[in-house]
Amino acid sequence: MRFLLLTLEAPLMAFGDEIVDNRGRVREMPGASGLTGLLANALGWTRAMAPAHQRLQDRLVFAVRLDRPGQGLGDFQTAQLGAGDRGWTTRGAPEGRAGGAGTYASPHIRYRDLVADAALTVALALEPAEEAPTLEDLEAALEAPARPLFLGRKPCLPSRPFLSGEPGRRHVAAANAFEALALAPADGIEDGDGHAQGPVVVGPVPSGLPGAFETRFVADLRNWRAGLHGGGRSFARGRAGRLGRSAPVEETR
Repeated sequence: MRFLLLTLEAPLMAFGDEIVDNRGRVREMPGASGLTGLLANALGWTRAMAPAHQRLQDRLVFAVRLDRPGQGLGDFQTAQLGAGDRGWTTRGAPEGRAGGAGTYASPHIRYRDLVADAALTVALALEPAEEAPTLEDLEAALEAPARPLFLGRKPCLPSRPFLSGEPGRRHVAAANAFEALALAPADGIEDGDGHAQGPVVVGPVPSGLPGAFETRFVADLRNWRAGLHGGGRSFARGRAGRLGRSAPVEETR
């Protein structure tokens, strides 16, 4: 299987986790829905293209390496909105507001978590590989995106291009996404915990992983047609140095 390697690095990231009331929690890595939104934005898709989003999410095979895990922080947000307020959008035109007078009678209050100063490597493949958009289409879109890209929320702008190095060095061939991360360049990796085994890798569980990897349920899927949460699956998390590259494994999605 052929994987495209992405580098995600930014002063702030916000990959959404389950939201409870007015608390927007985040997780340490992007899930399938977050990657789908990022790629769709680069391709110039609109929200009305729900079937295309759903199909892209269904085809994704990926895992993430936490090269620099970053530091969590919380943001308390309060704003008194007015009917005449307008906001910036990635479509290049300001966005207005709607609703009756009562909509703006009280301040909008919420808490939003963030991750500061993180750097991640993503190994990404598509199944089936020949269906459009192909891996080459995604690579071209990330190199010249149709709209500005961000990492979870609009204020979370990347500090470097998503694609590193020459085009020929952006792909690796591997049996699964975890093995692809083991083959990915690791220049400048900082292991904040001081472990010799290497950085942490996270992704949907493939068969044949070492027993040292822990698993947990992650709700990373979206039902794009309904515009709602669409479920989740088991994710594996462990040190990259514990990965065995000789065992035959099969990626599950």
